[in-house]
Amino acid sequence: MSLSFFRFPPGLSRLWAFAMMGLARPQMRKLQGVGFWKLCGSGTGEGFTPIPNTAVYAILATWPDEATARQQTQSACIFRRYRKRSSESWTVFLAPVSSRGEWSGKSPFDPTEDGLNGPVAALTRATLRPLAALRFWRRVPDISDVIGDDGNVIFKIGVGEVPLMHQITFSIWPDTQTMAAFARADGPHARAIRAVRDGNWFREELYARFRILGDSGTWHGHSPLTLTEGAT
Repeated sequence: MSLSFFRFPPGLSRLWAFAMMGLARPQMRKLQGVGFWKLCGSGTGEGFTPIPNTAVYAILATWPDEATARQQTQSACIFRRYRKRSSESWTVFLAPVSSRGEWSGKSPFDPTEDGLNGPVAALTRATLRPLAALRFWRRVPDISDVIGDDGNVIFKIGVGEVPLMHQITFSIWPDTQTMAAFARADGPHARAIRAVRDGNWFREELYARFRILGDSGTWHGHSPLTLTEGAT
């Protein structure tokens, strides 16, 4: 899988990026080798808010292998157009280790890895039930503060397909132990998970973990994966 992030400067480039949420779909469908894919926007801050961030967009795509992923994200016209318009871009390449749940009625990731040592990437995706959306978003700022204060998290961002109703979180951790410790610790995150389960807030949800294969580009001036070097 590839997950590409693009940051756009103010002005026409941001209008272009917003329009491409719809206009890029035909080009993505025609990409050779592409499997499951999604075009995503983001929220303000690090993406963990319901207020759209017009500067940051993302493209998620699955491929038959890492070589195809690297080639297409580098040379395919749609990715080159995004990079040309953006002021900064970063793509991380991932291999699924585990996945449960569905995304748009599909199981998009096919885990092929036998185990996971070292840095791990986690992706969660949920479709909110309309009546539960307000309660969910009230809890998100507290969760964002906690994950932001966690010195173990290497990278984190929130993106989504449709504002308010679809939420995707992506984070990178030094290892599965630190990621699990955050998820299970008593705090806003754990309380939100219990509320989700008790209230049946999600119409659809997916949880996946990935081994990190590598990356290209920069985010905030450097590769976030440089922070994983001490964990490998």
